[in-house]
Amino acid sequence: MKLGKWIAVCLSTVLILTACGAKEESGRVQIEFFQNKPEAKGSFDALIDKFNESQSRIKVIQVNPPDAETVLKTRVVKKDIPDIIGIGATDTYSLLAQSGIFMDLTNNSLLSHVDETYVEMLKDVAGMEEVTGIPYSTNANGVMYNKEIFKEMGLRVPGTWDELLATAQKVKEAGKIPFYFTYKDDWQTVLPFNALASNLEGIEFYMDRREGKVTFAEKYREIAEKQLALMDYGHGDNFGKNYADGNRGFARGESAMYIQGTWAIPEIRKANPDVPIGFFPLPTGDNPEENKLISGVDTLLAISDSSKHKEEAQQFIQFLLKPENSKQYITEQTLFSTVDGVKQDDPAVAELLPYLERGQVLDFADHYIPAAVQLNSVIQSFLQNRDIDGYLKKLDTEWDKVADRR
Repeated sequence: MKLGKWIAVCLSTVLILTACGAKEESGRVQIEFFQNKPEAKGSFDALIDKFNESQSRIKVIQVNPPDAETVLKTRVVKKDIPDIIGIGATDTYSLLAQSGIFMDLTNNSLLSHVDETYVEMLKDVAGMEEVTGIPYSTNANGVMYNKEIFKEMGLRVPGTWDELLATAQKVKEAGKIPFYFTYKDDWQTVLPFNALASNLEGIEFYMDRREGKVTFAEKYREIAEKQLALMDYGHGDNFGKNYADGNRGFARGESAMYIQGTWAIPEIRKANPDVPIGFFPLPTGDNPEENKLISGVDTLLAISDSSKHKEEAQQFIQFLLKPENSKQYITEQTLFSTVDGVKQDDPAVAELLPYLERGQVLDFADHYIPAAVQLNSVIQSFLQNRDIDGYLKKLDTEWDKVADRR
């Protein structure tokens, strides 16, 4: 056979095989699952493979681009909205929900599988009575502590604000670092703010702020003072260390405590798999019984109202909500499940479970602050210049600017 004829036969064969493959794929409904957590891509890939292999009618494809929320907003403007969107319950979700791009799930049977506490959080964040997302996983923000250091120093887990500072002072007097602050990354400065703001003023403050009934200047002085008080117990280079530095430092036992989220546990264990982690809610007042854990929706699942495949999208979400699949996800990601009966059994977060079981939780305060306020940089600047009046005025001014534009 001549070379030209041989190439033609080969090309024909390839085209036939390709066409066959395309025809086989065209027999399945393709669903795009867009989610914003790069660290969760592998976990979702495994669940997607499991789903795709479990049936032959639907094929789910995951999309997880860098700077996902910006990409998502751009796609919304272009009316190129993914079938399923996985994002946190933040201001971005609120804006998208209010724009009406999500399917109304208020009376959907999918909600019967999940904790009502987090359904209410979604409604509060969005400022809507309609439910447009299924809470899938939650996280928590508090104080990690090194159990070995606490044991060696005879320290007890603090239950009040004064006990927290007294514990930090003992560590400092012993020549050790009380808290490992990582404020080179401005988003890290928000972690103590969330615990203080949500516990001392509550999420109701933001409902009233939206209506112009209250101001930060009127209500947030104690919060600001306590934010500054914590700064006396850092490591001397609080604005020179970033999140990765903090994870490695805490893993090596360089500090007794670390104000952080549960999401950091996998990263810390990469540096030291045997680090003895304990975890308690950051106490903000004088009554231990009133302490509440900061816990919010880490990932919610929303369906595009313009999707041509709403039924298939719901089938995939139903699959993700199965107890065994939810358990697989939260185990790999060190998160908590919203699904009834699915428990996180990682010993590092054992001390947080009673708060979750009792519903003794509050949402992240920053979820209610418009992104345009640029809270991270505002707090970072405040912790550097220590000007309380300027800080509170800035929060009010920036909030009002955003309110005027909405």
